[in-house]
Amino acid sequence: MSAAIDNAKAVLREQSRARLRLVSPLERMAASALLCALLQRQAEWRQARTVLLFVPLANEPDVTQLVAVALAAGKTVALPRFDPESQGYAAARIQNPHFDLHPGQYGIPEPNGNCEPQPLNQLDFTLVPGLAFDWNGRRLGRGQGYYDRLLASVSGVTCGVAFDPQIITAVPVAPHDMRLNYMLTPTRWLNISDGRAVLK
Repeated sequence: MSAAIDNAKAVLREQSRARLRLVSPLERMAASALLCALLQRQAEWRQARTVLLFVPLANEPDVTQLVAVALAAGKTVALPRFDPESQGYAAARIQNPHFDLHPGQYGIPEPNGNCEPQPLNQLDFTLVPGLAFDWNGRRLGRGQGYYDRLLASVSGVTCGVAFDPQIITAVPVAPHDMRLNYMLTPTRWLNISDGRAVLK
């Protein structure tokens, strides 16, 4: 069963990457602005005091504007930081993205060593990237399991963020795969637990 799931995920990753390549830079920019605006209208975001965001890869929704928005609103903002000892990701707080970030393990900007750790069990809201998602809160990552291991210790709301073409009928999952509470795209905010959708 595990081999079948792994094979299905590998095929889906290639399909998802191909779909993302069809989204032009201008389309990504416009769609990213829409989903960031939609998120800011939600009570779950407005009420959160401590949030874990991420620095996007080139083909992911650009949520970097939310860092400045959250800091201006007085929220505590954390980003993932690679921990060489555990060979996984933890979270660290930032106060100024211009000074607090440096190239991380995979060249992705992350909090530098001067940034204080943020306990994962004290988060109110976590935004989660991925290659593909479904409306049941299932997520396909990039195959290393980093986010699933991080999410296993996260408290509060977990929210997948994606472009609309990344949403598929069903993502194959293994027992260790973590399910999300909410989904956000440029056109929809969905509460997974009750199926309640807010459209753009």
